[in-house]
Amino acid sequence: MARRKRLTPALSPLGGEAPPMQATPSRAPIAQVAGDAAALAAFEEVAGEMGRARDEGRLLLRLSRGEIRTDHLIRDRIAVDPEALEELKRSLRARGQQMPVEVVALEAGRGPRYGLISGWRRLLALAELEAETGDPRFGEVLALVRRPSDQAEAYLAMVEENEIRAGLSFYERARIVLKAVEAGVYESEKDALQSLFPAISYSKRSKIKSFVPLVAAFDAVLRHPARISERLGLALARALAEDPGLADRLRAALEGLDPGDEAAEAQAIEACLGAHPTPAKTGGQAGDVPPEPGRDAPEQSLKRDFEPVIQGLSMARGRHEVVLRGQRVTPSFIARLEAWLATLD
Repeated sequence: MARRKRLTPALSPLGGEAPPMQATPSRAPIAQVAGDAAALAAFEEVAGEMGRARDEGRLLLRLSRGEIRTDHLIRDRIAVDPEALEELKRSLRARGQQMPVEVVALEAGRGPRYGLISGWRRLLALAELEAETGDPRFGEVLALVRRPSDQAEAYLAMVEENEIRAGLSFYERARIVLKAVEAGVYESEKDALQSLFPAISYSKRSKIKSFVPLVAAFDAVLRHPARISERLGLALARALAEDPGLADRLRAALEGLDPGDEAAEAQAIEACLGAHPTPAKTGGQAGDVPPEPGRDAPEQSLKRDFEPVIQGLSMARGRHEVVLRGQRVTPSFIARLEAWLATLD
């Protein structure tokens, strides 16, 4: 007897009709392999670009301040203008950190993972803000990781950043020259000057060189050296060259001062300069003013009609000429007079 063909759907063991069989879409193996390969290539390309960006200092990292060693390099800036620091703090409080610091990765081991190249003032401002406000956002730093080829390149990056953003004093420039040589980064002061300040004029580089003996002689006793003006520093450098004993006398005068008294330090420097004997000029009496080349000698009245101005200073007037003489006419007095005259332009 022939079997009948079932005309009703099969029942599920749990009751009801069994669900119809669904056709599973199939993908060709070659298409699957190609898709996986494309995804892997895209991932590797992104990862490679991220690695290159980090190696080239184009990847911005958010670091904890404790991860950065601030004394990795000898700092060129030795003084911070309190007013400028407060302005920076106000900006960081209002807008956050807009300019990242520059760091270099250190060898694995104990201590911070990165060494600071540039951005010391920003770290200082962030530290003060965190202490003042307790806001944890000031405990983090935006940083770019640089890979300088050697220490010389790292020092150059530090100096260039400070020259652009907040100019260094001549003393600070001379100090980083001397300290970099002492640290073995450069073989000589000449190499350091030319490498750290390649873009400045020869005359400006010469002035930095003139400040180097001041750093060597007084860095251990000066508390406010960045306040030494260009003219006062050059006058002190000339006096040191003429009178080697001046260094010992000035060191002795500075050692007994209150470290926080900036005015007393400036007065001690000027007092030592005032006591420094001015070499007598040949061919005339001390105090005589030799004529400039191509000009007639001063009028005779200038040699005899001197009138006292203040104690230790007399002045004679002539047509288009004024002559000052006396014990107060010292290198520091001349420097201050020239600085005042420059403001009249």
